[in-house]
Amino acid sequence: MGGPFTSKSFKATLPNSIASRYRKALTKHPFLLFGLPFLTTIVAGSFFLTPATALRYERYDRKNQRVTHEEAMGLGQNRRKVNMKDEYYRLQAKDLENWEQRRVKRLPGEVDGVME
Repeated sequence: MGGPFTSKSFKATLPNSIASRYRKALTKHPFLLFGLPFLTTIVAGSFFLTPATALRYERYDRKNQRVTHEEAMGLGQNRRKVNMKDEYYRLQAKDLENWEQRRVKRLPGEVDGVME
């Protein structure tokens, strides 16, 4: 009785089975039976995954087109030009010393933060 690692080679139990015939033919034509199906799978996968990739970029383009449509509607137009000097003088003209703190009115049922 030998140890767990004997020098016996693996033999298929059925000499005419599909697996044994494939293994025997693989030694004679390795590219035809292994390399060609592998490369075919890679190329076919590329063709099948192309629409998924295109869909990803189309969604990105649609998102950017939405922004351009909003800009076309005029969101960027009719805005007041901001000049730092003008803003400084406008704030100086306001009376910032006399002001009153007022609470914002809350919606009905909204918690207003006042402890009773």
